[in-house]
Amino acid sequence: MNTNLGRAALAGVVGTAVMTLVATKIAPMMGMPPMNPADMLAGFMADNAMMGWIAHFMIGIVLAGIYGSVAGKLPGPPVARGALFALAPFLVLQVVLMPMMGLGFFSGSASMAMGALVGHLIYGAVVGGIYGAPSAQAAAA
Repeated sequence: MNTNLGRAALAGVVGTAVMTLVATKIAPMMGMPPMNPADMLAGFMADNAMMGWIAHFMIGIVLAGIYGSVAGKLPGPPVARGALFALAPFLVLQVVLMPMMGLGFFSGSASMAMGALVGHLIYGAVVGGIYGAPSAQAAAA
């Protein structure tokens, strides 16, 4: 399947923005700890907040591009495909990256891990919804 890179980039930007809004603003109102992935990334980039934000959005765009290449292999409608896809980056984050950042497996906290799961599912659903059905993308290419 041909990946529509423009649509994937748009889906990645919007999905990342929505996920970040939920993590930083909405999650704390629901009793979850605030999570700012850009701040976490900035900590590995000489505490440069701008570089953290750029990295955060670039990761979202790259993941949406990967989604575009595998979406046709996933079951369900686009929003469900996106949410299902988002489980993979969530698991990589929680099992590999969080321990590397010193936070432990699954963020070292059930509430942090649950918040990250919700954020990733939202990201994936938005990406899937914007990217659309794989058959529609193939016809447009």
